[in-house]
Amino acid sequence: MDILEFQKEYRWLSNFWPCFVTYDGLNFSSSEAAYQASKSESAEIRKEFEYLSAKGAKKKGQAIEIRPDWDEVKDKVMYEICRSKFDQNPELKEKLLATGEAKLVEGNDWGDTYWGICNGEGENRLGEILMRIRSEYREALK
Repeated sequence: MDILEFQKEYRWLSNFWPCFVTYDGLNFSSSEAAYQASKSESAEIRKEFEYLSAKGAKKKGQAIEIRPDWDEVKDKVMYEICRSKFDQNPELKEKLLATGEAKLVEGNDWGDTYWGICNGEGENRLGEILMRIRSEYREALK
């Protein structure tokens, strides 16, 4: 059974799920906060994201100056942050493994066709990253 949105019982797959994530030497209350912080080259600005909620971090992330190489590095950063989320939260890692072979789709109604799929359109980059991480964990168990 495919997972077509990161809501309800699968909300924990979302970057908005509250869980501590240490990334780039900073501690965040969600992977979304870590991701939004990473948009800045300024260590001082990144630090401001440490204890923001996911919603607060997203809002702040839309108001900061974005590093010039962001389009080139954002997928790598998202992978590293998601990997950190599951590495550092063993209960979430177990839940990810328990999704088996399910296709993970970040279905949404807010128009995100890069990280997810909206109205049948999109690249589902977040879902692809999560399935890659799940596969890496499986390989490590062999």
